[in-house]
Amino acid sequence: MDRFVSHYTLRLDTKGRVSIPAPFRAVLARDGFEGLYCYPTLDRPALDAGGNALLSDLGARTLPRGTRGGHREGSRAHEAAGLPGSGGRPARSTGMMASRDSGRAVAGGLARHIPVLGRSTVEFLAVRAGGVYVDATFGAGGHTRDILAAANCNVIGIDRDQSAIARGADLVREAGGRLVLVEDKFSNLEAVARSCGYDAIDGVVFDLGVSSMQLDEAARGFSFRHDGPLDMRMGRDGPTAADVVAAASERELAAIFATLGEERRARSIARAIVAARGQVPIHTTRALADIITGIVHARPGAIHPATRTFQALRIFVNGELAELAAGLAAAERALKPGGRLVVVAFHSLEDRIAKSFLIERSRPSAPSRHRPAPAQTAATFRILTNRPVVPDEAEIGANPRARSAKLRAAERTDAAIANRHATRLLPPLPSVGEVIARQGSGRPR
Repeated sequence: MDRFVSHYTLRLDTKGRVSIPAPFRAVLARDGFEGLYCYPTLDRPALDAGGNALLSDLGARTLPRGTRGGHREGSRAHEAAGLPGSGGRPARSTGMMASRDSGRAVAGGLARHIPVLGRSTVEFLAVRAGGVYVDATFGAGGHTRDILAAANCNVIGIDRDQSAIARGADLVREAGGRLVLVEDKFSNLEAVARSCGYDAIDGVVFDLGVSSMQLDEAARGFSFRHDGPLDMRMGRDGPTAADVVAAASERELAAIFATLGEERRARSIARAIVAARGQVPIHTTRALADIITGIVHARPGAIHPATRTFQALRIFVNGELAELAAGLAAAERALKPGGRLVVVAFHSLEDRIAKSFLIERSRPSAPSRHRPAPAQTAATFRILTNRPVVPDEAEIGANPRARSAKLRAAERTDAAIANRHATRLLPPLPSVGEVIARQGSGRPR
């Protein structure tokens, strides 16, 4: 198909993204369209009477391929691009997609995104010329772009998602040698920085959580909104969510759902999953969501019944809390004295770990009558945010998902790092490896 023409009421979803109707998304996925043209009113047709595209129409704005999937970053990106409805107001729009084989495909690449609390992030990083900064969660490149624009500095972007690194290729070219992207876990950021030629860095930013692009890709298995394989792996390696659902005991599943998803019906859901998997393996997101909705019934105005369980599984499968604790410790080792650490969290568990880490590292170790005074360790961080920074009303209005964001920042001191174990910050749950190994050992589940 060369063209697809239709119109709809353009609105922003709860995460500040342009919401494209499901039939439109189905065509995009099936026919491999490269982009979308949005026209603010119906009096600017996408095609003339002869069926030729009116590409010269000044009312059109190009929505690159990278924008289609959305991202956790706000809708102000669409406003900057001139898209209608970018401030949350409904507008009429006409869409025209061109396939990559048509010869008239629009430009693709990484869309420009405005990250939540982006301005505050750059301010707390104190970006300066000649500095070296790590965007530990590159995603759609919003923070990286802001840092590069703030000064003549260098940025290392890290993401465990191969597709995020691939989408950043255009930004690497635009940066003119000031940006390097690395596919890796951010817990390895110290080693990554060294491999790029830097023994110490000037700043690190963590923007936590799963991206909307990952949620919208059915094959990744993150969301109950799309039927797909029950995968949920960010890096596409290691056990899947289906493996965990098949291997974990009822008690383990209940603990995962209650602890990481704060799901009140955790025991009932775990019991139902164990009963269902005894009949047939649970391999798809829809199969799992159907089991959950049979236990937790939908209520008007409430979140989908499967939301908390899916969140808990995703966090567990990817070891997100352990990865965060290890990433913060790696940042502590990699930062030079005076270097800045910024953490933007959207989940209470993540924010709690960041808060606890910074409080612990900002205080000298407690005196002990069992150790001599010289053994006491000095603070390695000075907290810059006594209270977390939160978005103002304007940002929340532009991007409703920003409402739950909390930013915490600290400055590295010149103190030596003490032997403090970040794992003490984590909830008492088995690891994915332990769950899978228990299944292989034949022990009762």
